[in-house]
Amino acid sequence: MSAEIWCQPQGQARGPWIRGVPLPLPVWAHYESPALTVSTVEQYEELAGSVELETQRLLREHRYDTIGNFLRFYKDYTSSEESILDLFYRKYQPLITRGHHTCVGLGFELLHRLTGLNKQFPGIASGLYIVSCEETIGDITSYVGGPPAADSGEKEHVLVCLKIEIGGRRGVMLLDPGYHVARVITVMADKLYPHTGWFTQSDELTCKKEYNYCLCAEDPDYVEWHERRTRPGALESTQVALIYVARPYLTAIDVTERRNLVYNQRSLLARDTKGHVTAGIYFPIVLDANKAQTFTIFYQTDNGKKRVKMEFNKFNGLRKINLDTEEMEMIAECARQLHISQDNLEDILIALAKIMNDSSFVAQLLAINARINTLAEDN
Repeated sequence: MSAEIWCQPQGQARGPWIRGVPLPLPVWAHYESPALTVSTVEQYEELAGSVELETQRLLREHRYDTIGNFLRFYKDYTSSEESILDLFYRKYQPLITRGHHTCVGLGFELLHRLTGLNKQFPGIASGLYIVSCEETIGDITSYVGGPPAADSGEKEHVLVCLKIEIGGRRGVMLLDPGYHVARVITVMADKLYPHTGWFTQSDELTCKKEYNYCLCAEDPDYVEWHERRTRPGALESTQVALIYVARPYLTAIDVTERRNLVYNQRSLLARDTKGHVTAGIYFPIVLDANKAQTFTIFYQTDNGKKRVKMEFNKFNGLRKINLDTEEMEMIAECARQLHISQDNLEDILIALAKIMNDSSFVAQLLAINARINTLAEDN
């Protein structure tokens, strides 16, 4: 086993495949994780403070990265004898690797770190677990009422959860390093303090995002996650996701990490302790013979974020091909703020340019992604 591969979490399961479904079926535990009981709000505040500190350290120390697993997937595919990506995708075993963390890897890393608080808060280690999230739910009432339907939906996101009881009051603590949330989210059944309520997740010139979490009135096994986006000169938009908190989610790697491999948006992002995205690259995976494929590179300056689009074809072949002095300086500064070497970032961009130039692979990947999107449309 490569030294790069992180120790795969215990208790993770393989989901069964059924004909006509583009992902394995998700699996949840048959048991419920025990609640952590504290007698006073003050004791909970102490617990939440310690958990929040660990979460903020994680955000600062670990990049959000959906590019590392993508590069490994392509390398393994091209070195295999399989030419049909869908067949390879079904046989492929996703891995969590050091330093290449999607929401899945970040969730397990945070779980690992928080178990270190067990001496101070006995019971937290046995109470923490990974939970599944289905995004963009159209009809909450038809979705809830028992466990999530295994064969509809993509379970494209995961969070860390802890059931809590504060002086007999029931609730859950949620942590979401994958969406750069730097705070503890407290969801109380009675919606009274320390219930979090609405908060601003990010507020930039182009978009303000606000989040709110509450137990679902129709089925308290779910937490509703409401997102409100406000853009200058545009109507406010909202969407809701559902987080199934009743039981631990056992196929975070086999289903959620696998789903991420064929998602048509990729990013490598640095965050600060407050969850602000500070530097990185991101791009859509598209297939358009009439358009150059591009990525966006950004980083912090004294005047705010600098954000520029570059073409992947500048990185075809040898390092630094077709780059002018300003572009080289931008890559160097982005790499510095990502806490990686300039050579490393250039190597990543060269590898990505090769993938984006492989029209057969891109077309097959987008076809799988479209099938998964269709699976989730009925939610």
